[in-house]
Amino acid sequence: MTMLMRDGKGCGALAGMACAHGLGRPVASVGGAGSSVDVPFGVWLLVGVAGVVVVLALLSPVLLARVPRVWWTVWGYPVAVVRLRWTWHRLTDLQDLSVTRRPTLRVLGDVMVKGKAVRTVAPRAGVARRRPGGLVVRVRLHPGQVPEMYAPAAGAMAHAWRMHAVRVASLERGWVTLTATAWDPLSVPWVPRSVLPDRLLRAVVGRWEDGSVWVVDLRVSPHWLIVGATRSGKSTLMAALVAQWSKQHVALVGIDLKGGMELSLFESRLSALATTRAQAADLLGQVLEIALDRMALCRSLGARSIWELPDIGRPVPVIVLVDEVAELYLMAAGTDRTEKAEVGQVSTALLRLGQLGAALGVHLVVAGQRVGSDLGTGVTALRAQLAGRVCHRVTDKGTAEMALGDLDPEAVAAAQVISIEQAGVAVAFTDAGGWMRARSVLVTPEQARAVAQKYAARTPVLSGLGWAGQHTQEGQ
Repeated sequence: MTMLMRDGKGCGALAGMACAHGLGRPVASVGGAGSSVDVPFGVWLLVGVAGVVVVLALLSPVLLARVPRVWWTVWGYPVAVVRLRWTWHRLTDLQDLSVTRRPTLRVLGDVMVKGKAVRTVAPRAGVARRRPGGLVVRVRLHPGQVPEMYAPAAGAMAHAWRMHAVRVASLERGWVTLTATAWDPLSVPWVPRSVLPDRLLRAVVGRWEDGSVWVVDLRVSPHWLIVGATRSGKSTLMAALVAQWSKQHVALVGIDLKGGMELSLFESRLSALATTRAQAADLLGQVLEIALDRMALCRSLGARSIWELPDIGRPVPVIVLVDEVAELYLMAAGTDRTEKAEVGQVSTALLRLGQLGAALGVHLVVAGQRVGSDLGTGVTALRAQLAGRVCHRVTDKGTAEMALGDLDPEAVAAAQVISIEQAGVAVAFTDAGGWMRARSVLVTPEQARAVAQKYAARTPVLSGLGWAGQHTQEGQ
């Protein structure tokens, strides 16, 4: 045996014997010609993985500051999944979400003793799916649990997983959906190109606070009320909406009683624009006549709305944009009969369009700095027809209550804590019915004017818009 080991050929023979007995494995030699250490390939693999992890950990702050979405993909999401799995059982146990298979009550003689379970079963969490800037995980409820039991634990989950926030929702019976966001989606809202509007009357305007895309769809909520104080983001949201709808085959009609300073940015794309209350009363009356003509058309063809008509020959949708709605209702003491008649005409026309317009392709988007019951019963009646609600920062509680109070009192409190630094942040209602904070993307006046001019050729000519539409064309 000694002779074989000293002989070079013997070493080769020994290696052959080892291979013959199944002892050979991939190895790597380290060292000089005189000495060598065989390192298994698996060790090198572990060293390489550890090196990559160390490099990513060192680059993590830089990636987070410069390219947060890349950081979340390569580092934030995997680490968050590890934290979720590592803390899940202990977290649910401390938050009283785990259950025990045995009863916690025992009878000892004539005494009933209640104790705390030592071995508990945590709710079963599914695979944490990645999403831009966050993750989503579905959790199966134990028998007897309801989704409301998970809401108080959302804050503890956010701290345990080092996330910005965790929201709890129930989209299916027996399950809750936990949506975690790595950072505040409202800090810099952005809209990915993959979710740009793909159908008529749909506008992507920003982000919800859970990271999902904020979509305003007039086919879902036909009429909208948008309120907000000066420099709260109301005009930015209006610009984002009009910029999206300008690209579609719709007619945009504007009423701007601030002399047209806001909606004049889109004048080249508007079919008509009214800048005084007299013009607004006349223009709304003409739009109402268009709606009544469409009603007669639908009745003659046996349709309940214009969306049941054939694509060829279907009337173009009309979106009426109203800025500073309070100016339409305000009347000073001693107002003459002419102004009172104009206010009554405007109030009646808006209310009728709100009641009849959804099925006839006529939609209202009403905005204002202050909207209160002191403006008259006409505003309160109109509010009932405006299902879509958006409330930015306001200076009085009455405006927030007018916009949100009849739907959810808690939303009023949430709107009142929006600070002056949070321009663009608003409280709005989702399509599911609940309220949430959202923020619209920034559309500068230059961008708004450029979009309107680019798609000016798509401006439809509506028959019956009288001198108001001619006035717009002359202004161009």
